[in-house]
Amino acid sequence: MDFFLSLNPIVQAGLAGVFTWLCTALGSSTIFFVKEVNQRFLAMMQGAAGGVMTAASFWSLLAPALAHAEKHLVGIPTWFPAAIGFVLGGIFLRMVDKFVPHLHYAGDHGDTDPTDSKLSRTWMLFLAVTIHNIPEGMAIGVAFAAAASGIEGAALASAISLAIGIGIQNIPEGSALSLPLMAEGRSKRKAFHLGQMSALVEPFGAVIGAAAVLVMQTLLPYALSFAAGAMIFVVVEELIPESQTSGNTDVATLSFMVGFVIMMILDVALG
Repeated sequence: MDFFLSLNPIVQAGLAGVFTWLCTALGSSTIFFVKEVNQRFLAMMQGAAGGVMTAASFWSLLAPALAHAEKHLVGIPTWFPAAIGFVLGGIFLRMVDKFVPHLHYAGDHGDTDPTDSKLSRTWMLFLAVTIHNIPEGMAIGVAFAAAASGIEGAALASAISLAIGIGIQNIPEGSALSLPLMAEGRSKRKAFHLGQMSALVEPFGAVIGAAAVLVMQTLLPYALSFAAGAMIFVVVEELIPESQTSGNTDVATLSFMVGFVIMMILDVALG
C-alpha cells in the first residue's frame, strides 16, 4: 500500500483503471462455467451498480467540486462549475449515444436502429457496454487528480473507494455482456475477449482524465462534475431501466438502495 501511495497520481489512476478492467475480465470469465444469464441476479447487480454510481457521483465527485469552487473560485457562484460540468457530462454521453451505433442487452432504448447499421448485433452490444464504461474511467482519473490537488472533500482513500465500487459493479457487467454474446452464437473464447475488451477504455480514460486535470487545475471542479453528470446519465438511461425489465422490480430497487449505502459508507468512512 505504501508503494501505491508513493506513486504519481496519474500512475495511481491508471492502476485503478486496470483494476476495474480486471474486474470486468473476471466477470466475463464466468462464460466458461455457466450457460445463461440469471435474470434475477442480473437485475440485482444492475440495481446495485446504479446505487454505487449515484452515491459516488455525489460524495466522490460533486461534493469535492462544490468545496473546491467555494474555496478557490472568486467572482462566480459556488454552484456554477458543478452545474455546468454536470450538464455537459450528460450532453457528452447523449452525443456518444447518438453517433455511436449500439444496442442494449435488455431492450431497445431508441438510440440506434439496427437495420440502419452495418455493424452486427454482437458489436452493437459490445459498444453499448463500452459507452457505459467511458465515464467510469474518467471519474476514476479526476478523483485521483482531485486527491493529489489536496482539495477539501477529496482524499486518496475516497478515490480508492470509488475505484473499488466501480470494480465491484464491473464483475456482473462483464458476465452480462459475455453471456448474451455466447447466446448470439459466438464461441466462449470470443465472448470472453469481447466482454473484457469493453472495459479497456477505463484505464485509458482514467489516465487521460487525471493528466488533463493536473495540467489545468482550473478545470478541476468542472471535470469532477462532468464525470458525475456522465455517470448519472448512464444510471438513468441504462442501469435503472434495464434492471426493471425482467420483472424483478422490487429486488432491483432494493439492490439500488444497498449499492448506494455501501458506496456512501466506503466514501465517507474512508474519505
